[in-house]
Amino acid sequence: MDRKSILAELEGDILPFWMRRMTDPKGGFLGRMNGDGYIVPGSEKGAILNSRILWTFASAYRVLGKKEYLDTATRAYHEILDRFTDKEYGGIFWSLDSEGRPKDAKKQFYAIAFAIYGLSEYFRATGDEEALELAKSFYHSIEEHSLDPRCGGYIEACTREWGTIEDMRLSDKDQNDAKTMNTHLHILEGYTNLYRVWKDSGLRGRLFGLINIFIDRIIRPDGHLGLFFGDDWAPHSTAVSYGHDIEASWLLDEATEVLGDKEFDAKEFDAKVKSVCAKVAAAAMEGFSREGGMIYEYDPATGRRDSDRHWWVQAETVVGCLNQYQKTGEATWLESADNEWSFIRHHLIRPGGEWYWSIHPDDTPNTTDDLAGFWKCPYHNGRMCLEVLERGLCSMR
Repeated sequence: MDRKSILAELEGDILPFWMRRMTDPKGGFLGRMNGDGYIVPGSEKGAILNSRILWTFASAYRVLGKKEYLDTATRAYHEILDRFTDKEYGGIFWSLDSEGRPKDAKKQFYAIAFAIYGLSEYFRATGDEEALELAKSFYHSIEEHSLDPRCGGYIEACTREWGTIEDMRLSDKDQNDAKTMNTHLHILEGYTNLYRVWKDSGLRGRLFGLINIFIDRIIRPDGHLGLFFGDDWAPHSTAVSYGHDIEASWLLDEATEVLGDKEFDAKEFDAKVKSVCAKVAAAAMEGFSREGGMIYEYDPATGRRDSDRHWWVQAETVVGCLNQYQKTGEATWLESADNEWSFIRHHLIRPGGEWYWSIHPDDTPNTTDDLAGFWKCPYHNGRMCLEVLERGLCSMR
């Protein structure tokens, strides 16, 4: 893994694809490109897609300083500000129709967290105070409407008016439970980036609390993350998501570093989190397949295994392995990151731009699922490249 190949992938493949292929002449970004590389007319536009584009291009501009990345980030920012933001009730709409009008107005806290993540990165890159104020308002929306004062943690979703909603699921693949690992992980992620630029004591306390929720509630004794929970944190799933394991291992580490050493014994807390992150990362590596790459999911209770190697899981594996190498100095982690990058280059990167959704167990690419869309965004693979560049950790392979 060398700086030249990482830069080539980021600036020669990922970023140009989104700038040239997914910009909507009517405003914002197109909603969907199918697995064969064709735009699907009339597709809805997701808040997650737009927020992730905002984060990716704001971060690319902050790291690489090119105006075209700023222009794309600003386009995404105005789409959130002008169209996705609910100016009557606060928060953001879950989706817009292809013309930019609200389609699904529910408030999914996962999406609001991603808006915070993108807006705070835009402020880091530009110093735009309006973006920071919007991020703060979304933080207050989560704290007012999602926080569970009795059992701790955050519920999944509300109606547009912040009322109770029957179906809280992020997608059809998810269980309809009050609390999930996934939403907590990305609230943690969003709050971490917001705290970089806004040293608010209340936000600090919530971020510290989120780390402890992972340690006390979400991470199982075997090091894997629980996925779905009831209001009282009773576990409702036995499945293992290897990509979320490895992603959490470095996001928890990052959150602890951003918090710094105030209000608690830094050495003791850091050591505790470092130990937990190492355990989670090691558990995640159980999903590394002999054929190369990290498989998606396994449920030990049912024996069900999804052995596809999904694009986002591979990207997070590179970052998680590099993070553990930084923390431990153990060369095996750097070797694992190298091996993962080799798998990505030989299998996942698609001729013509972007990455395939996944690689099947027989090593053929998945061309059924989207190349770009509601969930397929430049955030995981773009962030992987930016993390490698910022960490300065490239082997000599």
